[in-house]
Amino acid sequence: MEWYTFGQMLMAIRMGQKAETPDGRMVMRTSTGLFWINGILQGKVVEIKDYLFSDLWRIYEDQESQQEGIGREQHEQREREMLENQYEELRWANRKR
Repeated sequence: MEWYTFGQMLMAIRMGQKAETPDGRMVMRTSTGLFWINGILQGKVVEIKDYLFSDLWRIYEDQESQQEGIGREQHEQREREMLENQYEELRWANRKR
């Protein structure tokens, strides 16, 4: 089982996957963002607050997350394309200076 800090988890979690802390708090990454899936904040977008940076997270998939992960490859391809476009725009802007 691999554990991640909050920042590492944000970099590693893929669409449709869930992450859980040892005390049972859980989030799921969807195509629209990272959402709490239990507790008093269930269904709400995860707001990055200082206390999250001291937590350890484990990433996993189950039946529910596999359903949410349908179309993951196409979504990730679009993300890569957007990042590449931003990079090229910045590169072009810096060349003009």
